[in-house]
Amino acid sequence: MSQISDQITQGSLLARNTLYSLIGYALPVIVAIFSIPILINTLGADGFGILAIAWMVTGYFSFLDLGVGRALTKMLSEKLGRNDFEGIPSLIWTALMLTLLMGLFGSLLISLGSSALVTSVFKIPLDMHSEVEKSFYILAASVPIVICNATLRGILESYQRFDLINILRVPIGSLTFLAPILVLPFSEQLSHIVTSLVLVRCTELFINFYFCKTVVPDILKNIQIDSNYIYKFLIFGGWMTVSNIIGPLMLYLDRFLIGSIISISAISYYAASYEIIHRLMVIPGAIVGVLFPAFGALVASNPEKAATMLFRGVKFTFLSLFPIITIIFIFANEGINIWLGDEFSDRGTTVLKFLVVGALINSLAYFPFAMLHASGRPDLTAKLHFVEAPIYLLIAWISITKYGIEGAAFAWVFRGIVDTVILFIMVGRGLNITYPKIKISLIVLIVCSWLSISILVPENLIYKLCFTVISLLAFVILSWKKLLNHDEKSFIFSFLKQNKLSNLNKDPKN
Repeated sequence: MSQISDQITQGSLLARNTLYSLIGYALPVIVAIFSIPILINTLGADGFGILAIAWMVTGYFSFLDLGVGRALTKMLSEKLGRNDFEGIPSLIWTALMLTLLMGLFGSLLISLGSSALVTSVFKIPLDMHSEVEKSFYILAASVPIVICNATLRGILESYQRFDLINILRVPIGSLTFLAPILVLPFSEQLSHIVTSLVLVRCTELFINFYFCKTVVPDILKNIQIDSNYIYKFLIFGGWMTVSNIIGPLMLYLDRFLIGSIISISAISYYAASYEIIHRLMVIPGAIVGVLFPAFGALVASNPEKAATMLFRGVKFTFLSLFPIITIIFIFANEGINIWLGDEFSDRGTTVLKFLVVGALINSLAYFPFAMLHASGRPDLTAKLHFVEAPIYLLIAWISITKYGIEGAAFAWVFRGIVDTVILFIMVGRGLNITYPKIKISLIVLIVCSWLSISILVPENLIYKLCFTVISLLAFVILSWKKLLNHDEKSFIFSFLKQNKLSNLNKDPKN
């Protein structure tokens, strides 16, 4: 394996980059926790519901890039793994051209559909129609910016420059919530608030490009489009396009249906919980973002090492999320009450409990999904989503119509369970990977036992605290003894020791 490939897949580098990513994701989460109550109190349930739609639209179209962003990361990782630097600038510019064109197409779609979305799809109060439609037009302008940002971030991921990614991710992620708050003293119009979000994305674009220029100094010296790369992008991205259209559609379908079946204000009660749960997914997202270039470099040359990374990613994600999930699940009612008040706790506690369980299960699906894409099999995930989508739409529609926002949460969890199981089966069969059944069974046993017991916990706060402490202690002991192997324990000790020594060396007193 080449020197750069070794660097890409080095355990200490992967661990450090994962830590960078977690920090980059975690700080905006803290900002979100403090910002959401302010936005709800100022904008009201309807206003916050529309803002949630704005976030949803931006998030959805960030995936609509023909799969070029993920293909670029894979192709660049492969080139770097071979120490093949020829043609990298033209590879990048070809990808940027394709994503820009797709972004403009997405922008056109939103512009043409804005009026219909406001008047016919979402149940928006009549007096807000004009302002919301104006906001959708502004959102449309942001789509090319959002998509190009994703492509530029893929370049930095290929070079394992997660330090640069997260230098930017922290302020940009924070400004997603802070920018609307900064606008509020001057204007409470939704169009002005949405404009602030677009300006944040513009700033991100310029800084991302500067970082890419730093990492790839020749990027401006060879500005050309290579037709050979276009073909490769489209071949890889053909199935990725299907997956990138249907996958995010299923991700955002719950809020879309809530807004069209129930009301815009109902989105607020659902989205407040969802935004926090969605932020929890930063943990698997951070780990997968780091591992994907490594998967791309290893899946052909060293599949056993790639499989080991897959298992460890699953285990460390589970170990990281389970304690957080436990605390949120048990104290859901008290947490929402303190955070957003009685009204939201009454309507959102059950939703939060459903979503938090779904988040734990769905987080594990990130890894087989990334492995399939890294191995050049995006067709498998696309076919799965193509079959899943109409079934999920039907279940979600029936559940929401009958049970409201709780039904939406149930449908989302159900789909997550099915999706996760099938993805692991696909990886096992498609890449001929044998799973460590004992450890997988242990994870399932822990989750099922915990759910069964936690549901029976009395509402008394003292009992809840005692149950939480006992659960977490038991989990730590069981995981350390049974879930982690000797190499993983040694790696944790080594990594912690390394970082401690590093901090001591940086301290002038030492």
